[in-house]
Amino acid sequence: MSELLQQLSESVSTAQSVEELTRPLLEMLEAVTGLESTYLTSIDEVQGVQHVLYARNSSAMQIPEGLVVPWNDTLCKRALEEGRTFTDDVPACWGDSQAARDLNIRTYVSKPVRMGNGALYGTLCAASTHTRPRTPEAERILTLFAYLIGQQVEREQLIQKLLSANEQLAAMAATDQLTGMPNRRALVESLERMLAQGRRRHMGVQIAFIDLDGFKAINDTHGHEVGDQFLIAIAQRLQGLLRAEDLAARLGGDEFVVISLSAHGGDAAHSAQDALSQRITQVTQGRFDLPGASLDYGGASVGVVTIAPDQPHGTEEALRVADQTMYQVKLARRRAEDTVAQARSGLAAHR
Repeated sequence: MSELLQQLSESVSTAQSVEELTRPLLEMLEAVTGLESTYLTSIDEVQGVQHVLYARNSSAMQIPEGLVVPWNDTLCKRALEEGRTFTDDVPACWGDSQAARDLNIRTYVSKPVRMGNGALYGTLCAASTHTRPRTPEAERILTLFAYLIGQQVEREQLIQKLLSANEQLAAMAATDQLTGMPNRRALVESLERMLAQGRRRHMGVQIAFIDLDGFKAINDTHGHEVGDQFLIAIAQRLQGLLRAEDLAARLGGDEFVVISLSAHGGDAAHSAQDALSQRITQVTQGRFDLPGASLDYGGASVGVVTIAPDQPHGTEEALRVADQTMYQVKLARRRAEDTVAQARSGLAAHR
């Protein structure tokens, strides 16, 4: 018994998962009960099925891992409903069970595995084709093992919930809540990685800084709900033009950024910059049919720069350079619009 307790202590203290805990417990359960097959199941009462998760088979009887059977037709369910944890005469108790007849089960032991709140997780079972006596020691061990497995399952599920919650919090921290795009924090992290990748691959990093001209007028004329829908529509259009290695993010307000790897230096870099600028300008232009309003939008101001792999720019400096380039584009568009407006005014005055 002392050897069993030592083995149990080692198993409980070192197990990092339900499987790592269960497998040595099944071996110990076999030694204590003298039964041929010991196994742990999980039960999905909603789907009405029982799964054999882990099994130990030491003789002719084989309970296969991965086996899925209808829950309503199992010895486990009958034992649970009858409050019967042990029988050494299965044919007399459950003679109509086809599974018991097929496996020639004579002795059967089952204990429910429950969570801390009493919810049924599964069963810890042992079976044999031979008659084996019922002993108080085996009953105590079975009860203890079922309790330990239930505790491990609960702990594992809690850890999984915490990991999932952390992942959700991390995703929320890196996501713009309105558009679902990466936010400034995610952009800076991605740009830092892309700049490092560009240096390794001797490639440039294109940064397109995008400002939605006239966005305030949209808000003032149609309201903030329409303005929000416009931002969402712009985000969707930007996402649609991305390549596999590209990233688009909402920097904040009516400003967006697209980053991508590209050639650097010479005509190739300028051609790539012009192509990206044209694609973004075109995708932000045109008709926007939004809930509450339809808009004809002239397009955003787009400034594109290429950070060469030998340039020592950090992320914030690279974004600042792209922002300055965008501002120059914005000023040029304003001057062009003013020139057109003055020309039209002059024509009207001569009529």
